[in-house]
Amino acid sequence: MLPRAHCAEYGTRHRAGAKPATGFPSTALRHATTMTSRTALARPPFFERHKFLLLFALLSTLMGTSVGMAKVATSLYALHLQTPAALLGFIASAQMVGVLFMSLPIGFLVDQWGPRKLFTLGTVVAGLIYVVLPLVASPWFLLACTAAISFFMPFRFVSLNTVFMQQLETVGEARAGWYRGTHMTGMFLLGPVIAAGAVTALGFAGTYWSIAALFALTILVCPIVFGPYAVQAKGGARLTPRAVIAQLGLLGSERELRTACLIEFFGQGCNAFYSFFIVIIAINGLHLDAAAATRLIGIEGLTFIAALFSLGSAMARIGAQRGYVLSLSLAALASALLGFGHASWALLGGGALLGLALGTLQIINLTRFARIGARLGRGKIAGLNALAGPAGSFTGSLLGGALGELLGLQSVFLVFAGGFAVLATRFALRDRHAVTA
Repeated sequence: MLPRAHCAEYGTRHRAGAKPATGFPSTALRHATTMTSRTALARPPFFERHKFLLLFALLSTLMGTSVGMAKVATSLYALHLQTPAALLGFIASAQMVGVLFMSLPIGFLVDQWGPRKLFTLGTVVAGLIYVVLPLVASPWFLLACTAAISFFMPFRFVSLNTVFMQQLETVGEARAGWYRGTHMTGMFLLGPVIAAGAVTALGFAGTYWSIAALFALTILVCPIVFGPYAVQAKGGARLTPRAVIAQLGLLGSERELRTACLIEFFGQGCNAFYSFFIVIIAINGLHLDAAAATRLIGIEGLTFIAALFSLGSAMARIGAQRGYVLSLSLAALASALLGFGHASWALLGGGALLGLALGTLQIINLTRFARIGARLGRGKIAGLNALAGPAGSFTGSLLGGALGELLGLQSVFLVFAGGFAVLATRFALRDRHAVTA
């Protein structure tokens, strides 16, 4: 114990501003140290603060990678089986058929049962089909399995889309493009590369079983991602044809929803036409080699993904209406450049600009779908969103090819340019107060 005189002397020197003796920290210093420790303990680690967003990005990337692997593996396997050209077209279309039929019913069920059960069910069934797919070496069996899988894919991505719509209120609208961005990264950048290597190293059976393993891995991650989701309606209405048709009826009564679906439909139609036909246009029209033509797809994909990850904050600041006018105007300019361009630089510039425009449109649209879903039911709106995009892709490829026979393939981009210009003008002239920004 210290003598009282020594304590008094220490207190006098401390009040006078002298440096405290060694081993006797000042009260202020002790208080600051305590507050710093409490702050450090109160502030959770980086992973805890961003756990949902990080795990969601992981889950979305895994899902995109498995889809990209499956697309490449299916194409290579069909060629390996010496599939006739006509049957190749059916196999390609079969990847979309179930999506068109199941998106709306799954959106309805998500609001009733929640997304986790549906995601798990769809993942298990689709994964099992991938396990048995390579066991029968027949193009017709490949067609049947591909079509069957397409009916269970909406169980996965409609459920995930619904969760992201709800969590967008928490993570912020600046990250609205992350869902689409992470999924596209897996589907277009990681999946094809992994599939090509897997086919060489593991064969087709090993590749399809690897895809099934990725499906199983997503089941392990989904409880954390889907955990925060709050089901909006339990029980209640049953899934009937009338209930599904009622979802389509929302397009007639909800102007904002109708506009968002129209833009999604038209934008995805243009993207699908570009992705499939730009290589043909470059090789046949501009006489580019295959490598140069393929780069046109890559540049559009890269700017698309870059926009999704980097422009969310900018779109949130300028608002939906001005964002639509800007994005649609850029899409019209890009389509015109692609339609009139007769040099490789014109197609490269047009492709890069188109990816940028479509990426920003995706950001704005997903934000609007999330706001509408909070009011009308997220599952229903996620189902409509999931239907509008694939329907646009299917129509864009089908009608684009038909118009290409009449006008020439490159001239079809001018049709898209006119459509984007009309939509941009419509938003520019609309009263600002009529749009929920």
